[in-house]
Amino acid sequence: MPSSFFFFFFAKMSGSSNLVAMKKVVQQLRFEASINRVKVSQAAADLQQFCMQNALQDPLLTGVSSSTNPFRPQKVCSFL
Repeated sequence: MPSSFFFFFFAKMSGSSNLVAMKKVVQQLRFEASINRVKVSQAAADLQQFCMQNALQDPLLTGVSSSTNPFRPQKVCSFL
């Protein structure tokens, strides 16, 4: 967020609540700054590698055999 937002936001608050709110903002900004970032190219490569490694176990890609599919249409049994 732009710093002008914080200025206008805190200008309307009283002194003690202003200080508490500013401490919360500083705490949040420090937390966000401490997060380790991963480059998009590295994340995309990792995701692609994961997909390739697990493609054979993915039922959406390989399908489900009809004998193990609990959602298959039930066969009608009729005795004449």
